[in-house]
Amino acid sequence: MLEKIRVVFTIPELRNKILLTLFLLAVYRIGYWVPLPVIDQEKVAAISSEGTFGDILSKVAVLSASQLQQATIFGLGIMPYISASIIFQLLGTVWKPLEELRKEGEAGRKKINEYTRYVTVVLCLLQSTAYVWLYVMAQGLVGVEFRSNAGDPSSMYWSWQVTCVMIMTCGTVFLMWLGEQIDEYGIGNGISLLIMAGIVAQMPGALSLLFSNAEFGLTGFGSVGIEVFLVLAILFVAVVLGVVFITLGQRRIPTQSAKHVRGRRVYGGTRQYLPLKINQAGVMPIIFASSLLLIPTFAFRALGGYFKNSVFLESLSEMFGSGQSLVYNLCYVAMIYFFCYFWTAITFNPKEMSENLKESGTFIPGYRPGKTTADYLEKVMVRITYVGAGFLALVAIVPTIVSTSLNVNPMVANFYGGTGLLIAVSVAFDLVQKIDSHLVMRNYRGLLE
Repeated sequence: MLEKIRVVFTIPELRNKILLTLFLLAVYRIGYWVPLPVIDQEKVAAISSEGTFGDILSKVAVLSASQLQQATIFGLGIMPYISASIIFQLLGTVWKPLEELRKEGEAGRKKINEYTRYVTVVLCLLQSTAYVWLYVMAQGLVGVEFRSNAGDPSSMYWSWQVTCVMIMTCGTVFLMWLGEQIDEYGIGNGISLLIMAGIVAQMPGALSLLFSNAEFGLTGFGSVGIEVFLVLAILFVAVVLGVVFITLGQRRIPTQSAKHVRGRRVYGGTRQYLPLKINQAGVMPIIFASSLLLIPTFAFRALGGYFKNSVFLESLSEMFGSGQSLVYNLCYVAMIYFFCYFWTAITFNPKEMSENLKESGTFIPGYRPGKTTADYLEKVMVRITYVGAGFLALVAIVPTIVSTSLNVNPMVANFYGGTGLLIAVSVAFDLVQKIDSHLVMRNYRGLLE
């Protein structure tokens, strides 16, 4: 492996791409810690360290490559751009002009990307305004010198409000530009690498927290001892292997091309296969499910603060806020199954695939081209999606199982499943495959061989 890594850095073009990507990621990590000028950071740290509220901010930060625990210039992360991309992907399946634009190839893709950027700026303005009003001002996090009323910690000059909104909007637009530069001049998917960098950067802190609470001896499973470390190590390897297996898993449907006789030569007639991914939806179901479950979490928390004597609202707030209750996890699993089928139905079109096979002169043995082939592909996809959804549901609740059964901090348990692990593994494989393509093009062996 060391020899293969050495070969990677001996290719000038590939070396320059990797170094540029690392430099741009380093720029992102520096800006990740630059605070907004008007915020009292000590109060932000105190509020963000609260149990339920801190867990909510941590979940959101994993999905957006942001720093919500502190008010920084990259506080919104890349989530507005991801939201805009999802909006256009959904519209592309139901809105005819956008669907036709997608079929125009590279020119249509560039036009859709342009529209995505405009929508991203609009979402940034809306989200940054809500962030400043609902989080910064409502929580009284404004510095004394920036208050319009020195005795009111929730007041702030309107000019500084506009400044905060513009800074956070420009921060997200800059991250979007960084991702596009990595796509064009670096290596790998830029937006995915930004999210992965935010996830991996939390690992040293989680390990430090784990070791700080550890007792290096046989203490049983009531505290973090040697046996807990062994179980965590074995479980981490097992979960990663499972994620890799399902991520790369395919249902290969055999196909055969029709024979064509031209003169004395026979063309076609070859046997191939049509690969259908078991996890066709990727990480989108977990992102959708976890994002929607934040709504009742915030809603019950706000209502509980307003109706202070309501035992029912307090129990609901605790149930959805902790993320470890049975009701929360059942809702989580049900929503993952729903969004798995929903996202697969949007991204996978068996009728269009059947028409493409028919036009290319390829057919599935035993099934007539056209509607019969489309029905067969849809039936197969429904079956394998059930398996993929079950895997996603299992990975999603693994952190809860690890945290409750082994008495491990939730921040540490998040590295044993959930969205973070899926994103990290999928992005790592995509990066390795792109590096392999450069090596194979120059007659070198790939990293995975």
